[in-house]
Amino acid sequence: MAMTTVWWVLAGVAVGLELVSGTFYLLMLALGLSAGALAAHAGLSSPLQFLAAAAVGGGAVVAWRAYRQRQPVASPASANRDVNLDIGETVQVSGWNADGTASVKYRGAQWSVAHLPGAQPVPGPHRIVEVIGNRLIVDKLTS
Repeated sequence: MAMTTVWWVLAGVAVGLELVSGTFYLLMLALGLSAGALAAHAGLSSPLQFLAAAAVGGGAVVAWRAYRQRQPVASPASANRDVNLDIGETVQVSGWNADGTASVKYRGAQWSVAHLPGAQPVPGPHRIVEVIGNRLIVDKLTS
């Protein structure tokens, strides 16, 4: 079997494994394996093919990791406005119970609310910052 075929088969296997595992790093390694195949097509020796594969694959992994490190950490789904459209909406809390909870009418239903840890439970308008199950976690709106 020709070395070019071996490189392309290995690249295909890496892509297949990536589809099963869901990581993006295997795609970067598949890029490196493709670079090895292209080096084989160019007629380079085996050591240069391996060097091309290692340089491109390793470089792609390092570049992807550096890119991911610079990205902001995503909020958990319970506090992410992209996942839950209730985040950021306003509710009116008329009074708080002794246990730090309250009941509010929101979207046509009664909801249980709790304030952020460390916040003072005062009546008035509050912004929803998180939804945990059927409980809204709210923060007092400041004027």
